[in-house]
Amino acid sequence: MADYDEYAAAVRQLSTRIREGGSGAAAEAERRRALSAGVDQLGQRLAAQEQRLDQLGAAAGLSPVVDAADRGPAADRAPGSGPASVAGRDIAATAGASAAGRDAAATVGASAAGRDAAATVGADGDADGDPAVALAQARRLVDEADRLGGRAEALARRPALLPTWSPTARAVAVYLGCAATGALAMLALVVANGSGLVDGVTLGALTCAGLPLISFVTGWLVLGRWGRPALAGADASRFAPLGFVICALLLPSTYCVVLLLVRFLG
Repeated sequence: MADYDEYAAAVRQLSTRIREGGSGAAAEAERRRALSAGVDQLGQRLAAQEQRLDQLGAAAGLSPVVDAADRGPAADRAPGSGPASVAGRDIAATAGASAAGRDAAATVGASAAGRDAAATVGADGDADGDPAVALAQARRLVDEADRLGGRAEALARRPALLPTWSPTARAVAVYLGCAATGALAMLALVVANGSGLVDGVTLGALTCAGLPLISFVTGWLVLGRWGRPALAGADASRFAPLGFVICALLLPSTYCVVLLLVRFLG
């Protein structure tokens, strides 16, 4: 009877261990599936980042620093070909390059390398640490790369000249500055006319037509060169009618004011 009790206890213990082992195996399988799904999701996000950076680089007219031939072998590597820490370094390189903004196209290669390195955080685990921790770190880096990429894109859509101003205010400021410069040139011509160096016909022609046209063309060129965002397709209007009105009205008005002052003071 004692032998039977011992046998029954051993059977129960073995059954318990079998159930525990089955439960552990199921939990491990579920953990591996979760890790694999996380890696796939990161790979998709990095692929989307790479595609968007390609588009931004092409729109800004920038050529990638890393050629396709240089990043080709990285794209052909199978998952598990490197340690999970490589994912963090490559994704961080992508984030840093995105923050630079002006070299956004250069992050294409880093993004491709990061995508392949992220795949190394596979379901088989990481010999140097917990793969779940490495995957979480990679996800944080990808989130940071998204944030910096959005910031770089926003900066690339702002012109170098008065970037925080609205397009209309920027155009008004540029045309007013050019018209003011033309007004100073007109005052110099008035002084030269009083000294007999410039005749009245030349002064009138420059004041009514020459200087306004020169001021308008100068403002139009300045807005085209420094008032245009790096990304093509963004708002780069030069407000030509507004600029022409400003330059055509300000200079002759200034000339009339100068004539009145000279007459009253004289």
